[in-house]
Amino acid sequence: MRNSMLAIALFAAFAATQGFAQTPARIVFSFDHPQLQPAHYTITIDETGDGHFESVPGAAASDQDDTVRPAPVNRTIRLDDGLRADLFRYARSHAFFGGRCDRGQSGLAFTGNKTLAYTGSDGRGTCSFVWASDTVLQRLTDQLNAVAFTIEIGRRLDVEVQHDRLGLDSELSELQDAVKSRRASGLPNIAPELETIAGDQQVMDRARKRATALLTCCENPQKSN
Repeated sequence: MRNSMLAIALFAAFAATQGFAQTPARIVFSFDHPQLQPAHYTITIDETGDGHFESVPGAAASDQDDTVRPAPVNRTIRLDDGLRADLFRYARSHAFFGGRCDRGQSGLAFTGNKTLAYTGSDGRGTCSFVWASDTVLQRLTDQLNAVAFTIEIGRRLDVEVQHDRLGLDSELSELQDAVKSRRASGLPNIAPELETIAGDQQVMDRARKRATALLTCCENPQKSN
């Protein structure tokens, strides 16, 4: 009996140790701009690939009477493997975001406060900026913002397919333009919304074709990055 209990205790201790060791490193990106919609959002990225997006709309909204007025979003997402790898590679080669990363120049346009934070068994760190002093970090930040843009468009599409099908064509056209200019990325995250539109016979044919074309980008993500 004693040997059995000892074995159980040792196994529990080993499992706990293994669980701690397997806790994935994590990066959290936060964005704040009171004049934009959403006014605040966070993107959480685990090194395993799991991710989460959460947003809070601003108090003032220019389209407050619109069908797709701002609303909070809370959903799981998955980042493109290349972007995820670049983020963790950058964090580990730059003191886990522990150094100064703002450009420190006056006269630059305000594009929102950004914060990147890293936590992992190998270290932790954080930095905040409006414009990054490192062009690589600025590019990575722009890509995260592009993911957020896509998620917000997906929210709007979900509302429009239920309440304003006539608005879908304009929304999808904007999304196509944003993909071409790389202001939108991470399309697989809104593939369910696009599939719903593409298969809805009550949606105008042009909008359905746009949704189908965007789904092709989901299947071939290199075209949208």
